[in-house]
Amino acid sequence: MQQIYKCNIFGTRIDNLSKKEILDKVNSFLCQKNTFNRISTLNPEILLQAKDNKDLQNAINNSDLNIVDGIGIKFAFLRYGNTLKARYSGIDLTWDILHIANEKNLSIYLVANKEGLSTWQETRDAILKVYPNLHIDGTNIDISNYNLPLTGCQLLITNLGAPHQELFLQSIKDAQNSTLRLGIGVGGAFDYISHKVARAPQWMRTYGLEWLFRLIKQPHRIKRIFNAIIIFPLYIIFTKNTQ
Repeated sequence: MQQIYKCNIFGTRIDNLSKKEILDKVNSFLCQKNTFNRISTLNPEILLQAKDNKDLQNAINNSDLNIVDGIGIKFAFLRYGNTLKARYSGIDLTWDILHIANEKNLSIYLVANKEGLSTWQETRDAILKVYPNLHIDGTNIDISNYNLPLTGCQLLITNLGAPHQELFLQSIKDAQNSTLRLGIGVGGAFDYISHKVARAPQWMRTYGLEWLFRLIKQPHRIKRIFNAIIIFPLYIIFTKNTQ
């Protein structure tokens, strides 16, 4: 069995794998019939929420794989004397998972935030332009409604945002759905897929400056960005590693 190297920040588990190792795990999850696995994509804002929200922290710590999305966590690893193998953005991971699902001819269910920019139908239509043979169903829900009849699909992708997507996926796992093999919360990835929101240029992504691009394009996110680039680093600087 593949060994997973872990780091613990504010009591939240982070799995330290390369992109190849992550995709190997995804492949493994999607081959496991009658077993529902969950992936959490973590950034500094989610870790700050989990620090004060034990339900969220427990949901993340009970996920089958916790990967790093935000650049701030990479620096947190360095602060604690570790090296992060890979930072894997939610949108890139989503497309890679869809590629695998297409190869395996799996059915997909999209759960979109009713109050979000992108409906599940808009997201589906954009995905079908790339993978026209995928079978995709879905629904648009209120973030407080976790009761859905999810039958006949193997892959569940949701954009409810933290903490709702993690708690929602935890509730699905607790219900022991018999067909689902993998569930993942991808935050704003639906908006990138539907082209409602533009991605930062590649050079900004390479240097971890997506936050600056988002601030310019979406100034209403300033509080969230402040937490990620100011509050989180201060906690990291003055907090000992609890690994």
